[in-house]
Amino acid sequence: MESRKEGRILAVCVSERKGQQKHPVEEIRLIPGHGIEGDAHAGAWHRQVSLLGQESVARLQEKVAVPLFPGAFAENILCEGLELFSLPVGTRLRVGGALCEVTQIGKECHADCAIRRQAGDCVMPREGIFAIVLEGGSARAGDRITLCP
Repeated sequence: MESRKEGRILAVCVSERKGQQKHPVEEIRLIPGHGIEGDAHAGAWHRQVSLLGQESVARLQEKVAVPLFPGAFAENILCEGLELFSLPVGTRLRVGGALCEVTQIGKECHADCAIRRQAGDCVMPREGIFAIVLEGGSARAGDRITLCP
C-alpha cells in the first residue's frame, strides 16, 4: 500500500489561553521559531504547532455522544488524508504557505483536559503531532498539507 504524500487542511484553530479548546479562525499566520500568531502555545519551544487528523477524530466520534468540533482537542490544524501519527520526528511538512518540522508524536494529557472531561477520552496523546515553524506563511481551510522530501 502506497502512503499518501498530501492531505488537506479542514480547519485552523487558535486559543488565547492554554488548557482550553481552540476555536476555528479563517486564517493563521505561522512565524518561524515562534508558531502561530495569537495562539497561547506559540513560543520558542518544540510544540509551536499541533496537528491532528480528522480520521483520528472520526474514530473517537463513533464512540462518544458529545459532538467533536474543530479545535476540540486543542489542535491548531485539523487535516485529512495523511496518517500524521505515523510520520517520524524530523519529517518536514508544507502547511499552506509555511514549512514545519515534526518534533513530537503524541503527548501526555494534562489532568484538566477539557475534551477528556467532556468525552471521556482524548486522541491527542496517541495521534496528535507537534511541529516547529521553519519558514513562515499563512494557512487556512482548503489549503494543502504536503510531505516534503
